[in-house]
Amino acid sequence: MNKSKILLAEDDETLAFVTADNLNAKGYNVILVNNGVEAVKAFELEKPDLCILDVMMPEKDGFEAAREIRAKSKEVPILFLTAKSMKEDRIEGLSLGADDYITKPFSIEELVLRIEIFLRRRFVDPNRTSGIINLGQYSFDPENYQITGPDGKQDMTQREAELLLYFFKHKNQLSKRSDILIAVWGKDDYFLGRSMDVFVSRLRKFFEKDPSIKIENVHGVGYRFTAAE
Repeated sequence: MNKSKILLAEDDETLAFVTADNLNAKGYNVILVNNGVEAVKAFELEKPDLCILDVMMPEKDGFEAAREIRAKSKEVPILFLTAKSMKEDRIEGLSLGADDYITKPFSIEELVLRIEIFLRRRFVDPNRTSGIINLGQYSFDPENYQITGPDGKQDMTQREAELLLYFFKHKNQLSKRSDILIAVWGKDDYFLGRSMDVFVSRLRKFFEKDPSIKIENVHGVGYRFTAAE
């Protein structure tokens, strides 16, 4: 079985070495770079299965690197490394197309858990729904993370597809914020809730040309997803 490739972009030499060494010991093939420019080059050359990008890097920061990587691939999961005090950076990173973030300092066990969740869902999730789902003027392919509509086919990130699939399975129902967070993110906390709101905004943009598809915010409770079939 081939090792999964992990692109790690981190300019702190000590943290980068320790993290890469531990991930290699866990069986991953780590491509290590120390700035955003090299991260984009390594992504193009190595085609990693997952990217871990520090926000603050020289030459090109993690935000810009993520923007360029996401323009090349919507499917590859992107995780940001952010400082614990830089709360708004997490939201900005998600707005750029990242799938998740992890705050420093972090444990290797926590990082490995996040990696495994994304890779398992991406490659071998037995609960993944197959087949095309019709939503108003759009069709949703949850297996290949794609939406087809009036503007043609659009690629989605893994997290976008997972959230839309959850909404579809609970269509016309009031979905509580805590239930969505636990099902899609694995736990319920305030900042993950902020993350979810960003992803809901991203989903709304996909369907902006079809007024029959709505993700209604029920204040203080959650969301209600409605769509014509």
